[in-house]
Amino acid sequence: MSILGLKKKQPKTFKVKVITMDAEMEFSCEVKWKGKDLFDLVCRTVGLRETWFFGLRYTVKDTYAWLKPDKRVLDQEVPKDSPITFHFLAKFFPEKVEEELVQEITQHLFFLQVKKQILDEEIFCSPEASVLLASYAVQAKYGDYDPNFHKPGFLAQDELLPKTVLMQYQMTADMWEEKISAWYAEHHGIARDEAEMEYLKIAQDLEMYGVSYYDITQNKRDTDLLLGVDAQGLHIYSPNSKLSPNKSFPWSGIRNISYSEKEFTIKPLDKKKDVFKFYSSQLRVNKLILQLCIGNHDLFMRRRKVDSIEVQQMKAQAKEEKARKKMERQILAREKQMREEAERAKEEMERRLFQLQDEARLANEALLRSEETADLLAEKAQIAEEEAKLLAHKAAEAEQERQRLEVNAMKTKEEKRLMEQKMREAEQLAVKLVEQSERRLKEADHLKQDLSEAKDAERRAKQKLLEITKTTYPLIAAYSAPAATAAAPPEADSAYAAASSSRLDFKDSDMKRLSMEIERERLEYMEKSKHLQDQLKELKSEIESLKLEEQQQQQQQQQRRASATYALRDGRAYVPQAPEIRPTRLRWPSSTRSEDEERRRDPRGRLQDGRLLDARDGIAADALQADRFGSSSRRSLGRGACAPALVGAADFGRRV
Repeated sequence: MSILGLKKKQPKTFKVKVITMDAEMEFSCEVKWKGKDLFDLVCRTVGLRETWFFGLRYTVKDTYAWLKPDKRVLDQEVPKDSPITFHFLAKFFPEKVEEELVQEITQHLFFLQVKKQILDEEIFCSPEASVLLASYAVQAKYGDYDPNFHKPGFLAQDELLPKTVLMQYQMTADMWEEKISAWYAEHHGIARDEAEMEYLKIAQDLEMYGVSYYDITQNKRDTDLLLGVDAQGLHIYSPNSKLSPNKSFPWSGIRNISYSEKEFTIKPLDKKKDVFKFYSSQLRVNKLILQLCIGNHDLFMRRRKVDSIEVQQMKAQAKEEKARKKMERQILAREKQMREEAERAKEEMERRLFQLQDEARLANEALLRSEETADLLAEKAQIAEEEAKLLAHKAAEAEQERQRLEVNAMKTKEEKRLMEQKMREAEQLAVKLVEQSERRLKEADHLKQDLSEAKDAERRAKQKLLEITKTTYPLIAAYSAPAATAAAPPEADSAYAAASSSRLDFKDSDMKRLSMEIERERLEYMEKSKHLQDQLKELKSEIESLKLEEQQQQQQQQQRRASATYALRDGRAYVPQAPEIRPTRLRWPSSTRSEDEERRRDPRGRLQDGRLLDARDGIAADALQADRFGSSSRRSLGRGACAPALVGAADFGRRV
């Protein structure tokens, strides 16, 4: 046979490209193939047995059309491109996905198509339902949630929510991801097919699920409406509302559906109801609507009949497959759990092994340290024994030194007691002298006051005497002179003159003698006071020197004790510290006045040997002088000191 004969017998083919929801396939089809042949080839390739839900869709003049199974592919209004592109999509939707979708591949294709329609906003979905559906989609894609693997941002490249929902709220992508992840974490343990089925269960309750919309007009006045075709029946919508239909025609209530060119007629089963007519813009659209109505009505009637043997076999196989997968998942979960437990046990054993190794290493190190410590303690024990002997010897010496120091301390205490007694006696003597000086000072003040009063009295008496003398002098000269001359003898006159002169002389001499005695006694008192001050000064210096010696002895004694006695505590020599010695200050008794008070009292005082002496001694001397002068004055006044003065004045008058 020639080559030309072989070429004539080879059938002519054309390229076809079929796009499913998760793959793209290319086929080489024969020219004589019908739509059913291509559809069966795609279903066998995909592994789909529930073929009555799906179809091959193509685009003709901006409208969608479905490939007819009983006509050749090239005889239909398919695109003339090469390859010819078809979309393998669900043409009819089930009423209840859980009961009607048997195969897993069927569920998966429906899941992908419904998900795309929701994301493309062909099916309206509320934001809450969108987030929940997105969580099931993530569960179907990524499996169980693992916080160690699914870090924040792992959903950044996935399209999970419609754009309208994203723009409706002022939320960032991270915030949406956080909400989806919160729901996603609650779906732990759900397999992929179960998650997809849960997704479809929620989606089938949406108002626009499985509805195909077409633009129609109700009458010749072109009232715009929307016709919706789904598994339940036909629905009439307003142009701006696809959620709630204005009127519905369920499949159970429709008797007949027909079209004539652009006019479409729906006849209700109840003959009393009016026939509903509407018009479409193209004849092609009416044909498409009729195909969808016939297919959905057939499925509607099929659901209400007993399943065919093929469907029963498919359901039985699907049930067995689900049970087998469920068992496999349980076994896998149990094995996974056992493996995780084994890994945890292994990690625990490794951790325990490392811990035991560390403990053994630490024990060996502790043993080595204990051996070194034992050797060191033995050396310390030997050193401590030698130190104990040395300390015993030093303790004996310290005991002897302590006894000697105690004897010295007793002597020092006795000397200190004697010195303190002397000091107290000196202080008492000083207090007595101060009290005596104050007492004499007060007496001197009184005497000065008495002396001033006596001088005033004497001055007044002299003044009266002069006045009497001036008033009585003429009478005495006239009458007393002759009588006295005649009566008195010469011896009496001379005696009287002598007596008068002797009284005057006696007063002057007494005053001189009194002042001399006061001066002498003042000098004697100053000498005694100075001698007493010298004694006090010597006594004070002696007490200070004794105290310094006692402090030095105490310091030496404490230093000897500190150097001789110490105790071994925790392997260390403990040396007690000597207490702090503070010098004591001698204070005069509170009865004595301070130097500032003495200065304020007598500004004439001057500082001699650290004490005020002159002012106090001067006051005492003045007091002594005033005392003696006052005593002599009182004696003179007691004897009638004014009488001799009056007598002398009278005598002077007579002499004149």
